[in-house]
Amino acid sequence: MAHRVYGELMRYAHDLKTERKMHLQEGRKAQQYLDMCWKQMDNSKKKFERECREAEKAQQSYERLDNDTNATKADVEKAKQQLNLRTHMADENKNEYAAQLQNFNGEQHKHFYVVIPQIYKQLQEMDERRTIKLSECYRGFADSERKVIPIISKCLEGMILAAKSVDERRDSQMVVDSFKSGFEPPGDFPFEDYSQHIYRTISDGTISASKQESGKMDAKTTVGKAKGKLWLFGKKPKGPALEDFSHLPPEQRRKKLQQRIDELNRELQKESDQKEALNKMKDVYEKNPQMGDPGSLQPKLAETMNNIDRLRMEIHKNEAWLSEVEGKTGGRGDRRHSSDINHLVTQGRESPEGSYTDDANQEVRGPPQQHGHHNEFDDEFEDDDPLPAIGHCKAIYPFDGHNEGTLAMKEGEVLYIIEEDKGDGWTRARRQNGEEGYVPTSYIDVTLEKNSKAVLHKLSF
Repeated sequence: MAHRVYGELMRYAHDLKTERKMHLQEGRKAQQYLDMCWKQMDNSKKKFERECREAEKAQQSYERLDNDTNATKADVEKAKQQLNLRTHMADENKNEYAAQLQNFNGEQHKHFYVVIPQIYKQLQEMDERRTIKLSECYRGFADSERKVIPIISKCLEGMILAAKSVDERRDSQMVVDSFKSGFEPPGDFPFEDYSQHIYRTISDGTISASKQESGKMDAKTTVGKAKGKLWLFGKKPKGPALEDFSHLPPEQRRKKLQQRIDELNRELQKESDQKEALNKMKDVYEKNPQMGDPGSLQPKLAETMNNIDRLRMEIHKNEAWLSEVEGKTGGRGDRRHSSDINHLVTQGRESPEGSYTDDANQEVRGPPQQHGHHNEFDDEFEDDDPLPAIGHCKAIYPFDGHNEGTLAMKEGEVLYIIEEDKGDGWTRARRQNGEEGYVPTSYIDVTLEKNSKAVLHKLSF
């Protein structure tokens, strides 16, 4: 519809405007030519009229001198010559006027009976062609709609079938699998017997007291160490994202680490392929020196080897973190089974609120906090993990950022790049304080980096 109907109609309308302008210009030229002929005829007419009056004056002067007996013969002869001259000029202007009048009448007849009707006819034919073209466009519009209607109907039927096939339990399970934390519920809280000092004897009073004080001290110390660890409905810490994702719950941390390892493996494969291609090219240059210098490839090979070593170290480091997460996840299940049997103080690695901690000396499992607010519950399900920075940019011009979703910036300000321009003229950026938004790509000077650590290192200075 856009190509065959709308686009064609716009092009034809432009052609019609050009053609109509040309016909109107021809009509103006014909009218101007007729006006010029009329002016020439009118000027010759006025000149003929003026010469006739002068000839009449000369006739009257000659007759007066010819009848005057006191006039000399020379005066009479002079008046006669003047009369003959004026009469001759009047005859010439008469012929000129007659010729101009005949020419104007002919051009006027041609103007009103040939030129103007021809122009009107061309305008009429143009309008008829316009009408035909409009009818063709209407038919094309109708045909396009008729062809699209079955497709739209099929799409609507598909939407209805998709709506009927919605499985709320499967969808909710997908959400659970995506956002589950991997935390284990806390074990049973141990019973603390405060009645021992009532039944203690004089002989073992000192020992019992010391045991009681020791138990109280351990409990207070353990609870104090566990403060700050949060459960699902508590407030989520807003600190900066750590490289090993230890700020995330175990399951989310495992997914992030696995995703990073996959990305690093893909980058390693690319670098390995590039290294192989460079080695083949080097062999070709060594066998055929006229094709190139083998030494020119050495810097690129060295850079590729450095990248491979760096990626392997990164993969090894992330795999170690992943093994640590998977090992701790399995260990928590074993420790929980032990706590269920003894119902005593166990050496779990959960805080009193149930969140994961690296302190292996904690020996208390407390109940989850039940006094969290509703807005804290909503915040827990928000994805606060920021996108990794892929580069940085410097603002060339200031931008006010009044529209929703945009980010204001000052000239010369340096920002993180977290999403490249997708072709719409906007780049997603982030300040160092975490504020994000879109800025015009033409307003910034973008520098992309190979990894996010290099960006963080540069912008930290």
